[in-house]
Amino acid sequence: MPIYEYRCHSCRRRVSILWRTFAEATDGQPACPRCGGQELTRLISKVSVLKSEESRLDDLSAPSGLGDLDENDPKSIARWMRKMSREMGEDMGDDLDEVVDRLEAGESPEEIEKTMPELAGDDTAGDDTGE
Repeated sequence: MPIYEYRCHSCRRRVSILWRTFAEATDGQPACPRCGGQELTRLISKVSVLKSEESRLDDLSAPSGLGDLDENDPKSIARWMRKMSREMGEDMGDDLDEVVDRLEAGESPEEIEKTMPELAGDDTAGDDTGE
């Protein structure tokens, strides 16, 4: 059952009309459910597209999604991290919330890493460079 939106010229309101069939929607004469007016203009309705998790991740990693990301600007990194969290619908956890808050305050990732080494993990294990 299709739903179409119209603009009524009598009451100047946007109205939605539910038709029983597509044929009825094409051939029928719509009437405004608010004022009964017969002079309506069909509008283009908004659409919603459901995306899979994989599709959302692809969109986040696409170059167009990274256009305003400046890896040298902590605030830019924080905005991107929040956007990714919202898209994924996941709670970042207290530690990552703290990191994002500190990035938004202008702290560099290196400064944050020095005070929160547990976030980086133990990457020096087995490192032959002595660093």
